[in-house]
Amino acid sequence: MTEELTPQQVFDKLPEYFRAEKAGNANANVQFNLTGDQGGQWWVKIADQTATSHEGTVENPNLTLTADGHDYVKIATGTMDATSAFMSGKLKVKGDMGLAMKMASLFKRP
Repeated sequence: MTEELTPQQVFDKLPEYFRAEKAGNANANVQFNLTGDQGGQWWVKIADQTATSHEGTVENPNLTLTADGHDYVKIATGTMDATSAFMSGKLKVKGDMGLAMKMASLFKRP
C-alpha cells in the first residue's frame, strides 16, 4: 500500500495541478480549514489564470471548505467524491457554491 499524502504535500503541489484554461477570469480566495490529526489551515488564491497556495488564513475568503485532513486528501486525489462528501457532511461549504462546484475542474488529480 502506498503511503498517504499529507494535506501539506497536497497544498505544496496544488499550483502545479492548476488548469489555467478552465479558470477563465476567476479571481477568488479559497480557505481550507482541515481538522483531525492532519488538520491545519491553508488558502488558495486563484487570479490571472494562476493558483498559489499558502499556509494560514485569508481575510474575507470567497469560499471556505472544512473537512477532516485525511478526507480532504482523498477528495483532492479523487479517491473520495466531493459531492458525496458534501452530501454526507464530511465536507462543509460556506460561501460561493458555484465556485465550490467548479473547484474539481480547476485542478488535475495528483
